Amino acid sequence: MKAEPVDPACTELPSAARGGPVSHAVSRVARLHRIAAGKALRAAGLYPGQEFLMMHLWDAGAVRQSELIKAVDLDPSTVTKMLQRLEQAGHVRRCPDPDDRRAVLVEASADSCALHSDVEHAWTALEEHTLAGLDAAERTELARLLAKVEENLCHRTEGCPDTR
Repeated sequence: MKAEPVDPACTELPSAARGGPVSHAVSRVARLHRIAAGKALRAAGLYPGQEFLMMHLWDAGAVRQSELIKAVDLDPSTVTKMLQRLEQAGHVRRCPDPDDRRAVLVEASADSCALHSDVEHAWTALEEHTLAGLDAAERTELARLLAKVEENLCHRTEGCPDTR
């Protein structure tokens, strides 16, 4: 049997990254995870990142658009574009805040209930794909280590959002 060729991008460390092999691996894994998430979410009609907006809205209820922007830690123009697409698809509703007419409230629509289920299934499938071959103890240890890495990065990153 002939062995499949291995993509050098998955195995070789660039010379400039030799001082940070873990950082290089995390960057590669994050990129591949985002690609896999995009494929999993495509069936639900979402682009990567839109599910985080929806997750926040499903859990928080109606929030000011400015609060949503802070919560997802994205550029305001990016969030506005995402919300426009989600609103056109019938997943979110935007309306003036009755307490402050200059502010806009955003909430998940009743029609987004089916989307909630689709996103939940996509993330479950993504989790299984991502962690295939790891036993329960390894999965627990990976989650623990990633939480430590996240904490390290947040302590050293100005304006780090509260992601928990």
